[in-house]
Amino acid sequence: MARFHQRLPFPLTGAQRRAIDEIAADLASAVPMHRLLQGDVGSGKTVTALSALLVAVQGGHQGAFMAPTEVLAEQHHLGLRGMLEGLTLPAEGDNLFGERPVRVELLTSRTSPAERARVAAALEAGDIDLVVGTHALIQEHVLFRSLGVAVIDEQHRFGVEQRAALRGKGRAVPDVLVMTATPIPRTAAMTVYGDLDVSVLDELPPGRTPIVTQWARGELEESQAWARVREQVESGHQGYVVCPLIEDSDKLEVRSAQETYDRLREGELAGLRLGLLHGRIGAREKELVMEAFRAGTLDVLVATTVIEVGVDVPNATVMVVIDADRFGLAQLHQLRGRVGRGAAASWCFLLGEATTAEAEARLSALERTTDGFELAEVDLDLRGEGTIMGAHQKGRSDLRLASLRRDKEWVGRARDVAFGLVSTTGSLDAHPALAEEVELLLGPDGDDAGDDPTEYLFKS
Repeated sequence: MARFHQRLPFPLTGAQRRAIDEIAADLASAVPMHRLLQGDVGSGKTVTALSALLVAVQGGHQGAFMAPTEVLAEQHHLGLRGMLEGLTLPAEGDNLFGERPVRVELLTSRTSPAERARVAAALEAGDIDLVVGTHALIQEHVLFRSLGVAVIDEQHRFGVEQRAALRGKGRAVPDVLVMTATPIPRTAAMTVYGDLDVSVLDELPPGRTPIVTQWARGELEESQAWARVREQVESGHQGYVVCPLIEDSDKLEVRSAQETYDRLREGELAGLRLGLLHGRIGAREKELVMEAFRAGTLDVLVATTVIEVGVDVPNATVMVVIDADRFGLAQLHQLRGRVGRGAAASWCFLLGEATTAEAEARLSALERTTDGFELAEVDLDLRGEGTIMGAHQKGRSDLRLASLRRDKEWVGRARDVAFGLVSTTGSLDAHPALAEEVELLLGPDGDDAGDDPTEYLFKS
């Protein structure tokens, strides 16, 4: 890990160093790590996670990096291989040179059957150090010789069952680091992720230029947005146009993307090289479009929210979101994070009128700040608290008395007390009255308990 850090072309931020120290202490402990790494878009989570994976590799184990989409898995695979180029390990056996490169492989549903069989065999034999993949990593035939650290990216997109399946792939319980680029309020983190230790990356690397966000209302401001796209392309940069989100209809969303693409090609962006990306495009075509955009042979990528997470093209400096009021606050913040990834000034234009007071508050907040943690607090206020025990992310809370917003101080105190109760004995035997309350809530006859909340809690 130290050699990897020395080879980086930039210094680590203070927040990265702090998080890496917290993770390293967990990895050295006799208890498996279960840590949440949350950081804003561009705060350096991947380098932090890779540092953890390299500790596993140095200890003779393997690392797994699970991403929610193929586009993101492929990008992480390219990124990790690039960062690890030239980094070597002591070789075992008959290797004459005494060293070998760190071996990184990719496994997704797009991987051909022959390649999948080759990667699976090498993983089981221990010949692969790091594997990057999607849900393909948790299929039955995928076995590890010794899985030491599992990193789960954008963990809110994976169900509890899927996370438990990956954790079960190791012979011993692997250390688990879950990451999210959608910051959540601290009080929500302590309750929803009460079983996780939390590391926060709250600094951006030096050299990042803040993104100018403008809510473009009316024809004049919209025409200024398209003029900015042209100006950026003429100066050698690239841009994104994000099409409106259409609830519950893939077909409508695809039609909307195609119509937007056709209109822009004939109108506002005529003469520029446009690419189209949406969820119904075949895997190979999607790959070719992304490769062309990364290589700079496309000027503007017209896309649905398939680009929301993780797409990293530092040359892209301008984004236009059409009908921005249809998107949620966290989603808009994620989309905006696709620009501003290099040193050049960047812009994000939010097009359309707000049809509700909540939409107006969302778009105004985005225009005001690029701080994901501040936006998370605004989002909590706007959306309501949702349920903690179940999957609902919006609306009325299932807490009878407490409020995550009103009772921030008490949430922190309650968590400290809870940890104190179980840290000495590991059980509630010394607190029968409390044990009875827990049984009442989570037992088979518990109120609003769902299918089996106790099992759900232990899996998560």
